[in-house]
Amino acid sequence: MMNWGYGYGMGFGMLLWWVVIIGGIALAVYGLGSLSKGQPGKKRLANDNQPLDILKERFAKGELSEEEYEQKKQILLK
Repeated sequence: MMNWGYGYGMGFGMLLWWVVIIGGIALAVYGLGSLSKGQPGKKRLANDNQPLDILKERFAKGELSEEEYEQKKQILLK
């Protein structure tokens, strides 16, 4: 009879241990996944040249003449 209460305590302890282990693994996988994808908010802050990049792409595609490109570039750099 004395071991009956102890057995339930061990079962709960093991369950708690596995919850902690599995939770830790899940958090690690989630953390590594967000690092490889990057944070959307931080990515936008780090990429402040986005309008300039779009302008360069449009110029490279031939959508803008050199004069238009230079004018718009000067406006964006102000």
